[in-house]
Amino acid sequence: MALHRKDFFGLRDLTADDIRYILSTAETMKYILNQKNKKVPHLQGKSVIILFYEQSARAKLSYELAAQHLSANVVDMTNSAHSMERESLQDMGQLVDQMGADFIILRHPMAGAARLLAECVEASVINAGDGYNENPGQSLLDLLTI
Repeated sequence: MALHRKDFFGLRDLTADDIRYILSTAETMKYILNQKNKKVPHLQGKSVIILFYEQSARAKLSYELAAQHLSANVVDMTNSAHSMERESLQDMGQLVDQMGADFIILRHPMAGAARLLAECVEASVINAGDGYNENPGQSLLDLLTI
């Protein structure tokens, strides 16, 4: 089984089978991270853009390390996001999209920002927390821990 979704906004968009698949994959990654060589080629040749409009060192580091362990090319545009606050989220997304990004990991203070961004880009958008909505990655981590 594999997930066949372009974007990841929250747990309510997933089926129980999707969640079981993600948690099973996380168990495999846990095993890999305990090995000497922590890299796997799953995202080799793919680009991941980290775009955080609000601070969260732990979340940012988690996503960045995960992408690196999966062999993705990672670009952190957090500082650019803060300096370009006058640009709309859609404009920033389209700029990143035009540069060939495969994934955009977004953390934003506005609820619904991830869905808004996903509507105007070809890249897959991963919600790392938006306003009062959940941070689905943290929710999955909590489930795995329990």
